[in-house]
Amino acid sequence: MGRYIFWVIALLLLSGSFSGCGSNYKNASETSGQTEMSIQKEPFGTAPTGEKVWLYTLKNAKGMQVQLTNYGAIVTSIITPDKYGKYGDVALGFKDVSGYIPNEPHIGGIIGRFANRIANGKFTLAGNEYTLAKNDAPNHLHGGNIGFDRVVWQAEALPKQNAVRLTYKSQHLEEGYPGNLAVAVTYYLTEGNALKINYEATTDMATPVNLTNHSYFNLSAGQEPDILKHIVQLNADTYTATDSLLIPTGEFIPVKGTPYDFTTPHPVGARINNLQGYGYDLNYVINNGGNNLTHAATVYEASTGRVLEVHTTQPGIQLYTGYHLKGDLTGKSGIKYKRYAGLCLEAQHFPDSPNQPNFPSTILQPGERYQETTIYTFKVREEK
Repeated sequence: MGRYIFWVIALLLLSGSFSGCGSNYKNASETSGQTEMSIQKEPFGTAPTGEKVWLYTLKNAKGMQVQLTNYGAIVTSIITPDKYGKYGDVALGFKDVSGYIPNEPHIGGIIGRFANRIANGKFTLAGNEYTLAKNDAPNHLHGGNIGFDRVVWQAEALPKQNAVRLTYKSQHLEEGYPGNLAVAVTYYLTEGNALKINYEATTDMATPVNLTNHSYFNLSAGQEPDILKHIVQLNADTYTATDSLLIPTGEFIPVKGTPYDFTTPHPVGARINNLQGYGYDLNYVINNGGNNLTHAATVYEASTGRVLEVHTTQPGIQLYTGYHLKGDLTGKSGIKYKRYAGLCLEAQHFPDSPNQPNFPSTILQPGERYQETTIYTFKVREEK
């Protein structure tokens, strides 16, 4: 009975709101989406547990469309216009839920309890050592063997807000994490062509929490097989240095003078061959990031004129360019997802934070509420 009361209280406490942000591009206005919209719901297949899975479609008055499923809280499709007014899907994904099982690249999903890596699959909290799955041996990655992107969430359509709210109850010691965690993720589609994601969580024991969305973007909407010509700019002067297994060393390294410098716009492919390792797969420290909604990244694709801007309350953003896509996955339009087919901009706290005392804390305490916001705004660059 006590656990039942906890969950009822926790879910009642979960609520949130967003603030808008301006720009110098088309479709710059942000509205709260108060006009009631019709949210389509249709079958999307069956989860490994045998549960039915649903697909939800959000549309705005400008014609933008976002589809998401309650399996893994996955964003399956983002349809936006290009500079010619032609609409195309800029998110990698699959035609039904079977494509997301087991979803090794984590395409489109919500990652949790802890996004990115935890060294050696261990951390100590309040004098107790916790052991997690070493699913990226010898380390823990993206929540373990069955992270939040591989479970069925409860979904509620919110037509007045043009949103879908998804909730999940993560049990004590699920994937090794302490505490019962009540999680809510709400996806909003605004009239300003922004996909807003609000993350919330409460717990009954101290536990690490670090949630993100793992969508892969290709702003050419399939016209280009990779994102090497995409031009990226990041609001980040430093990154968290890592060892050969992508575990942070605790150092913050300036990007200036390195192939990791995106403080001014650069094509993804311009310096990628100068890197050691697996393309870009790095946590950038957002300038003045954390707590307040801050501009983190801008991506531009010249052939379509599409622009993606990212704002977030998180302190870091992981740029990952899809090195491990092998060409063995076939997407919605019959496209084989090969290396560099899409890029991820994962707003997050820093990797291995539970073992790095100089990083911003990711420990959520009972009585506190985890709350983060990330906004992906899609625009078209004005012709000059």
